[in-house]
Amino acid sequence: MSSSAAYLSLFLAAFLAATIIPAQSEAGLSTLILTSRNNVILLVAVAAIGNVLGAVVNWYLGRWINRFGDRRWFPIKPVQLTRATLWYHRYGRWSLLLSWVPFIGDPITIAAGVLREPLLSFLLIVSFAKTTRYILVAVITLKLI
Repeated sequence: MSSSAAYLSLFLAAFLAATIIPAQSEAGLSTLILTSRNNVILLVAVAAIGNVLGAVVNWYLGRWINRFGDRRWFPIKPVQLTRATLWYHRYGRWSLLLSWVPFIGDPITIAAGVLREPLLSFLLIVSFAKTTRYILVAVITLKLI
């Protein structure tokens, strides 16, 4: 696999892994570290950028879903959403540190959009969490060599 194809494949796997589409990016990162001569720092950066951008897609999905809040069929009433928003802004923002965790990370990033988490704080927390995870995967993989 060419170097550019490796980076593109990793980016796409990381991007998809952060959306509601199931994908695996940690194994891809480890495999590329173990089997290629690509720059490990660049591999981590590509995976992190792809994964964060996928989480931003979830955030936007959450913001779009909220447009139906005034409809009778919408399951969350405005009062409930206001209460949840206040709670999320007080405690929930830090739950984004778990955005990297399989199965719960995607819903957390969608909820952040629904509950109007500012994009800047979303990006800072999610970027920290996801980049740290990829750094740890790389360090553990390099110890295997």
